[in-house]
Amino acid sequence: CNSMGTESKTSNDSLAIAEKQNALKDSSNFTTAQWMDSTTKDLGKVKQGQVIEIPYTIMNTGDKPLIISQVQPGCGCTVAGKPEKPIMPGKEEKIVAKFDSKGQNPGVHVKNVTVKANTKPFTDHLLNFKVEVVK
Repeated sequence: CNSMGTESKTSNDSLAIAEKQNALKDSSNFTTAQWMDSTTKDLGKVKQGQVIEIPYTIMNTGDKPLIISQVQPGCGCTVAGKPEKPIMPGKEEKIVAKFDSKGQNPGVHVKNVTVKANTKPFTDHLLNFKVEVVK
């Protein structure tokens, strides 16, 4: 990929954006989370031109609402969606990355998505996937 990725969803509501940014600054509202499946996935072979969805499930294991403030793909061939509402304690949600193999050279590609959330001990989470593009 030659282009930088952007969030797949944007909001014109500056208040909602400010609330999400503040969630990362106020450690009294931090919670814990657990990825319910591997954060590194090997998708095997895909035919050039295919679009693949890669779901990652996160559970709020803490006692405060979990706020996913940003999901940032590593490049333009990958987009990712995120929950817009807070994830309540004990609940699960999915972050879904989509990889578009159109225009990708045949061979192995390793891609990533950075998730920012009000979690402790770290606010950044790195999701990875590997795919082999074939003609």
